[in-house]
Amino acid sequence: MGGDQQQARDTVIVGFTVYAPPDTDVLTTDQFRIRGQVCEVTGEPGDWHQSPFTGTRGPVQFAADRVTG
Repeated sequence: MGGDQQQARDTVIVGFTVYAPPDTDVLTTDQFRIRGQVCEVTGEPGDWHQSPFTGTRGPVQFAADRVTG
């Protein structure tokens, strides 16, 4: 499967959970550099909104993956 170019290669996916500052605009089509590697946003970013206890804004959370192989 995959022909001569694909044989003997393993696909490795490295995933990160990123917590960005409040009001960061993140789209599912964005790419970010994490630890020197280009990673793509996977899934919908989540916004923690405002804390009912302190009134401060929470982070924007998203997943980013780097695929090799």
